[in-house]
Amino acid sequence: MAWSFENGRPIYTQLLEQIEQRIISGEYSAGEKLPSVRELAAEAAVNPNTMQRAMAELEQRGLVVTNRTAGRTVTEDEKILKTIKEKKAQESTCIYITQMKEMGFTKEEMMELIKEGE
Repeated sequence: MAWSFENGRPIYTQLLEQIEQRIISGEYSAGEKLPSVRELAAEAAVNPNTMQRAMAELEQRGLVVTNRTAGRTVTEDEKILKTIKEKKAQESTCIYITQMKEMGFTKEEMMELIKEGE
């Protein structure tokens, strides 16, 4: 997945979201060693300090674990991964429902659209 950034939102926040998405989607699997901060920063074309800040936040959330000699890895704690994945799904669902209600769709119409999209 390529890195993409929107204007008007902090890069640090977008990095955090994109790395989190890569983890919960399985692009970076549980226990996998992550590229170094410098490698990730170069790949995303951002300042290494900005990438470091995002990685530190991911570590604080429990998604990333730092090992002194082995670098950073994705957590192997399936409970944390499941919780984050469910939280993101719930956020996406709330956004969808809000947007659909703003367009005048009923709950039944929303459910029908979801069924059609499967």
